[in-house]
Amino acid sequence: MMSTSLLSHPLGAMAVFFAVAVTIYWLGRRWGARGSETPGKHTPYACGEDFGPEETQLSYKRFFRLALMFVVVHMATLVVAMLPMALDARLVATLYLLGVALCVDILVKGER
Repeated sequence: MMSTSLLSHPLGAMAVFFAVAVTIYWLGRRWGARGSETPGKHTPYACGEDFGPEETQLSYKRFFRLALMFVVVHMATLVVAMLPMALDARLVATLYLLGVALCVDILVKGER
């Protein structure tokens, strides 16, 4: 029987769960059905349509542009949230948000 002090320590719990996961993985590979090798087994496939080799090269340009836009907007939210509520800080926040809106506009227009 396993001691409860072993499971209460993070490293002990991690070791126990890692051992359980490795055991499940090993048993699954040992007992799992073996598939036969077919010519199309490792070719890309999505939504009932086979991809041709020229269509498999994806571009992450739009994704990174969108990710950068989210970073800019979230950082602007963080900066504005940390400003005091004084009148001059509201003016600074307004000017800052106008600059952020300009950056987001440039990011969105560059996508087209």
